[in-house]
Amino acid sequence: MRLVALAAALLSTVVTAPVTAQRPAPPDAAVSPAKADVPPEDSSVTEHTLRVGSAVVPYRAMAATMLLENNDGKPIGSLYYTAYTRTDTRDPGTRPLAFVYNGGPGAASAWLHMGAFGPRRIVVTDPEPNPPAPYRLADNAGSLIDVADLVFIDPIGTGFSRVVGEGKGTDFWGVDEDARSLAQFVRRYVSRNGRWNSPKYLIGESYGTTRSAVLGNVLQRREGMDLNGIVLISAVLDFETLLFAPGHDLSYVLYLPSYAITAAYHGLIPKPANQEAFLDEVRQYALGPYAAALARGAALPATERASVRRQLAAYTGLSEDYLERANLRVEAGQFRAELQRARGAVTARLDARYDGLMGDLLIESADYDPQSTAISGAYTAAINMYLRNELGYTADRRYSLGGGLGGTWNWSREGARGWAGATYVGTDLAQALITNPHLRVEVENGLYDLATPFFAMEYAVDHLPIPADARSRITHQYYDAGHMMYTMESGLMALKANVAAFIQSTAGER
Repeated sequence: MRLVALAAALLSTVVTAPVTAQRPAPPDAAVSPAKADVPPEDSSVTEHTLRVGSAVVPYRAMAATMLLENNDGKPIGSLYYTAYTRTDTRDPGTRPLAFVYNGGPGAASAWLHMGAFGPRRIVVTDPEPNPPAPYRLADNAGSLIDVADLVFIDPIGTGFSRVVGEGKGTDFWGVDEDARSLAQFVRRYVSRNGRWNSPKYLIGESYGTTRSAVLGNVLQRREGMDLNGIVLISAVLDFETLLFAPGHDLSYVLYLPSYAITAAYHGLIPKPANQEAFLDEVRQYALGPYAAALARGAALPATERASVRRQLAAYTGLSEDYLERANLRVEAGQFRAELQRARGAVTARLDARYDGLMGDLLIESADYDPQSTAISGAYTAAINMYLRNELGYTADRRYSLGGGLGGTWNWSREGARGWAGATYVGTDLAQALITNPHLRVEVENGLYDLATPFFAMEYAVDHLPIPADARSRITHQYYDAGHMMYTMESGLMALKANVAAFIQSTAGER
């Protein structure tokens, strides 16, 4: 039951598609195995330039597929990817190389591709609903092509990637299965393109950060491929922190700072004069008096209960009556429905700055994500017209932004000890950091993210089983935006600056 709850929590928007703006769509025929269908690898190569600051960067774009094989060497998957390689470098074989993907599980890379780091991006109205077509593609000053070559990966079941030959969905759709398949792709790409001596990076968003923890460890331990850095955007390592599982209070504690800053943004509580100090205050209250009160359960004295209820109301903008009826425990979906109910509005999940019309004023928990619906049409159009019109990749198949794979995803871990529970990949990241003393990790946190809240990730990092030296190699960055901080232009440029600096500081001599 907890695994089912986990899948539902992720796919209520595509966590991660990124979680789901990255809105899950039903799998189509392209995802289903076709025993006789093993298409040849194909590609479209085009030449371009992009102005980044005062420099003009020439680059080659390759839109292509690669066949993945099983242990018997038989093709089981056709994986689509888009690679960008700068063409004016003195030694391409030592230039930084970043592999980029989104989450879901079951989300294509279109979100980071067309919104954050690709050389072209879709322009959206943030934080308002985007009008229908025509849409506008623009050169992307936030692209990372000036500091690294980029490979945007669409895992099997997303984008144009599909199961082929003797393959089955179960070969790819699971925590460990996914990491193995992408490790095969990364190894083959590096070998085919002479990039073994390049500084290497993994950049994932949402479930893509879960993937990066496992994939990074697999690449280092099984493929002998040490990484320079891992960038975790809107991250989750411990799904227990997101589940609001019955009988477990951790999620309520870790969501409280996100509730508080959301309430302030929408004017339900006074806007703090010092946002950073305010969030520190809420963090301390959440882990202190609030966590202690919840731990008492039914034994909490009435006077202490009343005190906690008043403080929660002051932080969340919810009424004391509502908090009492909620037993001091408000799930994220309930908070999103209740916060602006009097205004007839529902608050978004991926980016709580967004809100939308509430169709049912009596609904207990939010039934859609206004941020996801605000931009999904624009991103769907953007990736389709860009790949087909500008990169010349003319596949007749549907490009699936969100394959809706959560219902078929294998959340259990191979070799896991004990009983089944929430998926945890902190030990994978810990192992990668311990075995590679030069590996660095940067976490990008959106303050208005109600899918993967920043305090939950701070908690997960603080509880990683690693020594102090390894912990010192993990840094956090924060944005006044949500899960997809790049939909806001200022957030995009801040993200670009932070990730570019991270790559430049970890790439070494080249």
